[in-house]
Amino acid sequence: FFDDEESGGMEPASVAYRYRKFDLGDGVNLIARTELHGIVKKAKSQQYMTAFALNEWDSRSATAGIEWRAKLDSQRGAVLATELKNNSCKIAKWTAQSILAGADQMKVGFVSRVSRTNNYEHAVLATQSYRPKEFAAQITLNVHNMWGIIKMLVELFKNQPQGKYVLMRDPNKPVVRLYSVPPGTFE
Repeated sequence: FFDDEESGGMEPASVAYRYRKFDLGDGVNLIARTELHGIVKKAKSQQYMTAFALNEWDSRSATAGIEWRAKLDSQRGAVLATELKNNSCKIAKWTAQSILAGADQMKVGFVSRVSRTNNYEHAVLATQSYRPKEFAAQITLNVHNMWGIIKMLVELFKNQPQGKYVLMRDPNKPVVRLYSVPPGTFE
């Protein structure tokens, strides 16, 4: 545990790391360090939790969509649908992180600036809890496809000679390329 007197000026970690082992088949095991943000006590059990925040874009902008302060209580589903449309990659990443971490709950906070001109003070307008696997189905995140991509990348790297590589997405085409680089690169 963290002790202020023995810390030596260091701060505790803001997340808990959980190491998980996944069997990908064909003798391939993947060990991943995942993040958990808290524990929720329900009845006599403890559930792992992850927490994320969606920030409201300037609601007076023409492209912002729905004003959260007015619609969040009565139309939370519409607000989430708009955020899924505008930030689908971010929300899918959060869901995948929660699934990999083995979280029982994923909490999403809806955060807005206290004042439109003050970018330092924010208010949490509402929170919503989801079960990561059920939420993945809602947002059409295919968990089997996620594992298939990981398995494909592992197989790609297994067939390469020992060395240093860069995996890069082509900015103009839907193609991912693998480049071999000299060992001292990026150091």
